[in-house]
Amino acid sequence: MTSTFTLARDGRLAVRQGPAALADRQRERLAAMVDFARSRSPYYRELYRTLPERVEDPALLPVTRKETLMARFDDWVTDPEATLDRVRDFIADPARVGEPFLGKYLVSTTSGTTGHRGVFLLDDRAAAVVKALSLRAARRTLTPSLTARMLVHRMRAAHVVATSGHLAAYAVIARSRAAGRLHARGSRVLSVYSPLPELVDQLNRYRPVLLSGYATVIALLAGEQLAGRLRIAPAVVSLVAEGLSDREHRRVGSAFGAHVVNTYACNESLALGYGCPLGWLHTHSDWLILEPVDADYRPVPPGQESFTVLLTSLGRWAQPILRYDLGDSVLWRPDPCPCGDPLPAVKVRGRAADLLSFPRRDGGRVRIVPMAFETLLESLPDIDLFQIVQTTSTTLRVRIRPAAGADQDRLWNAVRTGLAALLTDHRTDHVKIERAHEPPEQSPGGKYRVVIPCP
Repeated sequence: MTSTFTLARDGRLAVRQGPAALADRQRERLAAMVDFARSRSPYYRELYRTLPERVEDPALLPVTRKETLMARFDDWVTDPEATLDRVRDFIADPARVGEPFLGKYLVSTTSGTTGHRGVFLLDDRAAAVVKALSLRAARRTLTPSLTARMLVHRMRAAHVVATSGHLAAYAVIARSRAAGRLHARGSRVLSVYSPLPELVDQLNRYRPVLLSGYATVIALLAGEQLAGRLRIAPAVVSLVAEGLSDREHRRVGSAFGAHVVNTYACNESLALGYGCPLGWLHTHSDWLILEPVDADYRPVPPGQESFTVLLTSLGRWAQPILRYDLGDSVLWRPDPCPCGDPLPAVKVRGRAADLLSFPRRDGGRVRIVPMAFETLLESLPDIDLFQIVQTTSTTLRVRIRPAAGADQDRLWNAVRTGLAALLTDHRTDHVKIERAHEPPEQSPGGKYRVVIPCP
């Protein structure tokens, strides 16, 4: 297996050589990945049976979708031992988060931002690619002085993430700790489910030099910092999983007096891109292909917002991701980014999560991040699709599409009990929870929004 060091060195060389070298690597890796998928995955062998022997243009490939791939999971994967039944048994045990599945795969599950669950496997070769791309991103976003400051403080990091289930951020941290790459004393994992005062208290006691977490949670913590209740001085704040507006991005940086790093990632590709000082995300085009398209999957020109984007990962072998509908609306920069980075630059328009805000009985307000609701319902096995709609400031309407054969009354009782406990933890136990009879509904853009705040 090619080492992370070798991959990182090749990545630096590709950037120095410029767009032509990046395009050459992309073309060669696409041809190799299509050939691998066709030879090792029954699903792709069937899907690609009429394609040319060598494919260097992604537009020749049919579009794939999460729900279709999950329905054909056993045929999609390139390892016949990695069956869906086996991986479901594995992820049913939360104590196994970060443990290698079948001794060789990191397992992650989606957070449900499109309403459909996904289960993803990362082999060691793909993990080496992710590490190399993460190193490149760090080198291009962190100055030597910032790196030195973090080293002086022994890289003391706080990660505010979902800590139940096998969601990617927590799974990666758990795997790194188990492998001895992330010392328990050098990092602290804080639960995104914790009420805000608890998070503030834990951070004040730990005082991290690196603060990492879901963007909406970090924005809430920035408000606590500005109010004087949170008193930490991180050198770097890293935003993961969601997007923030430029205004909120500046507010976070100002609140903490820190360098703010924005990342673009998903379960399907743990390293899509990284932010530059001008607010653009530079994508790792030597290891992935992004195609902005309209609702009919026709190409959208640079400078115009897309309906969705198709992702082709060139470094994911256990589960090939080829021309995959990622569901993000993106804006592709039509000219070279003035920051000087030759990697293609995009802005993501469709990932900014909405906060749910509720009045407290004492007259104040409580804001809860969507991830808390999403991962709660994600943990229930009999839900295929779900949607939480805040119809008034104190009413949540829950739309559910149950799995086939599910006991709907028992499922609803589990949903209501879980939501009531979550609301009680945040001192909003007066919020009414309604059982909807209508199914989850698509937005005008075609996506299922998992959480819809009150207008």
